[in-house]
Amino acid sequence: MVPDSARKRPLLAAVLGLVYPGLGHVYLREWARALLWFGLIILTGSLMIPDSAIPTTLTVDSLMQMSRAMPLRAVVALSAVTGMNMVDAYVLASRTNETSQRVADGTQCPSCGREVDSDLEFCHWCTTKLDAGDAEEN
Repeated sequence: MVPDSARKRPLLAAVLGLVYPGLGHVYLREWARALLWFGLIILTGSLMIPDSAIPTTLTVDSLMQMSRAMPLRAVVALSAVTGMNMVDAYVLASRTNETSQRVADGTQCPSCGREVDSDLEFCHWCTTKLDAGDAEEN
């Protein structure tokens, strides 16, 4: 069984992606994907938000005025990127948990990821030595 500390929470990864795209991937320690999502949201914002809507000073009032001045296409594009990021983080966390569980059960090789027979002491695909669950019982 996989320890609870090694499991990732898919819902938490998705919520972090809602806070800022890429944060869910940072939680999952997927650094390249996190950088891609960070860059994509910045690129989308810089391409879609007109210069006239960007405030010169950063105050709460100026940010509220900016949000009101943003065109609908910019809001839709930023929302789409954020939504896709959340789905990607959720699916990635779920798959990571499933893979970790299969490795812990002894039905998947931790090195190559292929399915193995739990009776063998090595992976017949990549010849990696497997931890035998039966050896612990003896």
